[in-house]
Amino acid sequence: MVVASPTDSTPTIDSQVHAYERDHPERPWRGAIPGPAEVTGDDMVAAMDAVGVDGALLVSPWTMYRFDASYALEVYAKHPGRFGLIKPFDPRVETVSDEIAEWAATPGTVGARIMMMGDPTADDPGLNRILAAGARHGLPVNVLCWGKLSLLGELARKNPNTQLVIDHVGLHQPFQPPAPPEPFADLGKVIALAEHDNVAIKISGACTLSHEPFPYVDIWEPLGQIFAAYGFERCLWGTDWTRAVELLTYEQGVEAFRVTDQLSDAERAALMGGSLARIYNWSPTVAR
Repeated sequence: MVVASPTDSTPTIDSQVHAYERDHPERPWRGAIPGPAEVTGDDMVAAMDAVGVDGALLVSPWTMYRFDASYALEVYAKHPGRFGLIKPFDPRVETVSDEIAEWAATPGTVGARIMMMGDPTADDPGLNRILAAGARHGLPVNVLCWGKLSLLGELARKNPNTQLVIDHVGLHQPFQPPAPPEPFADLGKVIALAEHDNVAIKISGACTLSHEPFPYVDIWEPLGQIFAAYGFERCLWGTDWTRAVELLTYEQGVEAFRVTDQLSDAERAALMGGSLARIYNWSPTVAR
């Protein structure tokens, strides 16, 4: 496997973070997950600054806000250049193609997201409208598809011009400890999706799958299989902060990939920012 040489200018970019306010009547939560009462944009930037992360993809949290990205837009406006924006879309809305067109024209936007809920099929008109719109507007479509990996393969085949990005290693990840007994049970299905050239994968939240303390040595053999299948040019490191907050610190989610001897400098640079910048056509523009 050939990996481009790193340069001093390669940014460190987290492929998935979330920010949210406290629940309040002006922007009420629709649901809740374990974790802090709020993690504001300011909090997220402070955490990134403390460990030298240059930028991140800020994914509007579906649990709290469903399809409303207004808080993510506020964070972007306050911290321009630090975040690329992604929001989930509802495939049940017939005008979803128009919604994606509007989103694509919004400053800071870098992608769309699908939460694979219920029991859809590869012929689902809403899913295919989202994927077609992603291709039309040059937006990668991020897919939370754990438990539905075969379906993602069918959708990738039907939509070859759409850049798909698998969220969270494609595997069920916990919100609280412990990790599942067999966290990589579906690894074969994840690796099979690498046959589709239009599929990339976020190595986000991977540390939450470990049965060991920091630096999570037991994740590297299965991750190595993913790296070999996809190539580092299609693998994107991320923390999934703040979903992972009950299992590890932000610093641990970053440093686990810096201290390991399983990555060369070139591989680390690609995984922790270089490949993301290419796939999303975005890099942070504000120096820390």
